[in-house]
Amino acid sequence: MSFSEYDDYDGLGLAHLVRRGEVSPLELLEEAIARVERHNPKLNAVVYKAYDEAKATAKSRLPDGPFKGVPFLIKDIGMAVKNWPMTNGSAYLRNNVTAYDAELTRRYRAAGVVLMGKTNTPEFGIPGTTEGRHLGICRNPWNPAHSSGGSSGGAASAVASGMVPMAHGSDGLGSIRIPAAQCGLFGMKPTQYRNPGAPDDRGRAHGFVLDHVLTRSVRDSAVMLDWTGYPEDDAPYAPPQKSRLYADEIQTPPGKLRIAFSTENPSNTPLHPDMQRVFDDTVKLLGDLGHTMIDFPKFGIDWRKLYMAQGCVSGAMFAASIDELKQTMGRDPEENEMEPLAWASYRGSSRLTASQIGWGLQTLRHISREILAKWRDFDVLLSPVTITPAPPIGHLDPVNVEPREFNKRQARVFGYTPPYNITGQPSMSVPSGWSSDNLPIGMMFTGRYSDEATLYGLAAQREQARPWIDRRPPIWG
Repeated sequence: MSFSEYDDYDGLGLAHLVRRGEVSPLELLEEAIARVERHNPKLNAVVYKAYDEAKATAKSRLPDGPFKGVPFLIKDIGMAVKNWPMTNGSAYLRNNVTAYDAELTRRYRAAGVVLMGKTNTPEFGIPGTTEGRHLGICRNPWNPAHSSGGSSGGAASAVASGMVPMAHGSDGLGSIRIPAAQCGLFGMKPTQYRNPGAPDDRGRAHGFVLDHVLTRSVRDSAVMLDWTGYPEDDAPYAPPQKSRLYADEIQTPPGKLRIAFSTENPSNTPLHPDMQRVFDDTVKLLGDLGHTMIDFPKFGIDWRKLYMAQGCVSGAMFAASIDELKQTMGRDPEENEMEPLAWASYRGSSRLTASQIGWGLQTLRHISREILAKWRDFDVLLSPVTITPAPPIGHLDPVNVEPREFNKRQARVFGYTPPYNITGQPSMSVPSGWSSDNLPIGMMFTGRYSDEATLYGLAAQREQARPWIDRRPPIWG
């Protein structure tokens, strides 16, 4: 297989070639390895390489899943792969090796992918950028002086640079959607508990964290969720089942949707001019496609109260996770083994009282009802993913910027994504334009609880109207 042929296909396309016997899984893997070795020194997207194991897998009899033979990367946080390290981006866990496959890992293997390594992530997935001390800075292939987003920044950088056609990511408060937006990819955060969390739900932050993939095409995302997104036998929660395959949804026009649009963000930070331009263009495009566009300037939600409650719950879950990890590691973390942001979060959250955590849970439930009720009047909400394009490396530096200042800076860059982790709604980032500096800009579409179907149908329509897959960054291939 030549260099150009690998470039021409998404994951499903490569798997189709494997089934036809036009290329072998080993040939695909060797091409992916060559690309990692070529670009990773500039990007630092891949932090663990399992090439020998991957070659053995590629030579074996692979399951006849939809992605048979496709090289694949796992994010180095919260996703166990047997005999692989799982550092969560922290020096504290530098020697942590998992003894089992997570249920989602097993489902990925059954889909036919060839696991070849792990991708970069910031410490415990806390920052919206991937600039950690332990795993190092991950860079954006569109401009290495800029962030690739976080916390799935390594996955986004790897896919956007053409190392692999898709990669695993996770989204706790925007960690799939933000890097997808900043690297020109499609990123779906599924409905709460759509994908499995077994064998344990540690690090899931009371259901806020969802796993799925970052992809170059809509169809790769849809088909992978068809394959992985079904209830576990022992799952305590499960969303309603879909009425038909998402693969069918993307083949069917979505009809005339009621799409509300809003640029309101909790920090009241004005949109960057490039973001506003792309947002306005997206509103016009959707109207031209026949949808009813509804101006929705204000939610009427007490955002400050929402984020205070989320901080109590997320903080308590984080502290509990660290306390559990102490048993795994056999010792407490030392301050120099955690970055200032994570250390301050752990120490502060450890002091939360039971009543504060209970208040947080009750408040989130109440405000979630208020937010979910808004969808009675429309089908989909359009908003930006971020307030600015991808910031320069160093602006959001969790290692050297004091934690309070860091959080202030984050609030002026992000803010749109977290509510839908709290409500559990599906929400996706769709490539929608470019900044004046040629950085990708994504727009976010959020659907009703359990309604990925409408989102996938709309995404496919948007992809067909203005394809993005052939526009490639300077670091590519």
